[in-house]
Amino acid sequence: MDHTTSLTQHVNASSDKVWAVVSDIPGSAATLSGIDSIQMLSEGPYGEGTRWKETRKMMGRSETVEMWVAQADPPRGTTVKARQGSADYTTRFTLADRDGGTDLTLTFGAEMVNPSRMSRLALALFGKLGMLITRKALAKDLTEIAAKAESL
Repeated sequence: MDHTTSLTQHVNASSDKVWAVVSDIPGSAATLSGIDSIQMLSEGPYGEGTRWKETRKMMGRSETVEMWVAQADPPRGTTVKARQGSADYTTRFTLADRDGGTDLTLTFGAEMVNPSRMSRLALALFGKLGMLITRKALAKDLTEIAAKAESL
């Protein structure tokens, strides 16, 4: 991955409860304040191949991205992918039991696929700022996932 960041949040809840929140895609707009809406594109329980469109507000703009589950290993972890323009996004959630709760680690990466000269220049100029903004949003997501899991 070209740009990667990783954060860990300790959750005072079992990995099963944390997994229930992480894998509740239809309910994620109610759990995560950064998500405006979710449109499910597939039916059935959470698992490899589950697809949806997620609308988030980032840097004052509303963006809708199609996402899908690339890997699921309940309740230990899952990988979610998205592609927007020439960027491939990978989000990995890893759950590990610790001290009567769960360490929830989120690793996010963005990789440019066949970037144009202009894309490479924009990434060089704004890539670090974009990752700082993304990291702040992901930290907020982790805090909100923890709060929801701890309330179950």
